[in-house]
Amino acid sequence: MTRPRILALADLKPADMIDRLEADYDVIRDIADAGDVTAVVTAGNIGLSAAQMEALPDLRMIAVNGVGLDAVDMAQAARRGIRVSTTPDVLSPAVAEMALGLALACTRRIAEGDRFIRAGAWKQGGKLALGRSLTDMRAGILGYGRIGRTLADMLRGLGMQVLYTARSEKPGAPDAFRPDARALARDCDALFVTTSGGDDTRALVDGPVLAALGAQGIVVNVARGPVVQTHDLAAALRDGTIAGAGLDVFDDEPHVPQALLDAPNCVLSPHVASATEQARRAMAQLVLDNLDAHFGGRPLPTEVRT
Repeated sequence: MTRPRILALADLKPADMIDRLEADYDVIRDIADAGDVTAVVTAGNIGLSAAQMEALPDLRMIAVNGVGLDAVDMAQAARRGIRVSTTPDVLSPAVAEMALGLALACTRRIAEGDRFIRAGAWKQGGKLALGRSLTDMRAGILGYGRIGRTLADMLRGLGMQVLYTARSEKPGAPDAFRPDARALARDCDALFVTTSGGDDTRALVDGPVLAALGAQGIVVNVARGPVVQTHDLAAALRDGTIAGAGLDVFDDEPHVPQALLDAPNCVLSPHVASATEQARRAMAQLVLDNLDAHFGGRPLPTEVRT
């Protein structure tokens, strides 16, 4: 029996999930050789452009290993009736956990303390500056989707007061609503950015928002780099407009602006918020489940409505 041919622009992890993909499908890696494929596996940061879709006239399904869709031309997919699936929910705990870790690294000076010891400053009698208790701070969540709500549960579990901003107030939500990013920043101490990417949220956190957050505030971004205006953030860190930042995402990955590299009050992470074995295995399984449904003529388990 001939195996279906698919184009894989991204690999699945852990490695044994790639083996499962290749056991069920004839996997093509080069789009130049994939003109007759009906399904593509990609990732949120890789996506699939309109030009790439045009090179695949038989394309009927895009399986995104992740939740980000800003690199997928969704308008083109909708016009052609191409179904799109993502891997929601399964990565939410891992991303929320990373957001919490970055916040703790900022407030408790964890990364700074590591550098302090390695530089020999402790041995020479130096004293690390005092940190702040995260649990005494008010948390603001910018983007109250799956990840944001999972993070809110964690923060409430630590005894923190949680505020949120979304497109509209969520009836029955246990957290307090604020209508926009500036109002949220004004009323919180730790601003967590978990909103979706794309043109609608580009530079949503800018200079005025950071000024509203204030000199004791921190910002943590586990969403997409462009949601936070990089120039304004670098200036706010340099000038003491805010106390610190924890970043897992950047505008032009893997390139990080020198101004952020030079900021001692900025904790950097290489876009690994969902990079736990458990989360990546669950994500890969959802990709396989969606592909199996596509080729079996069944509804996709996690289809995105275009």
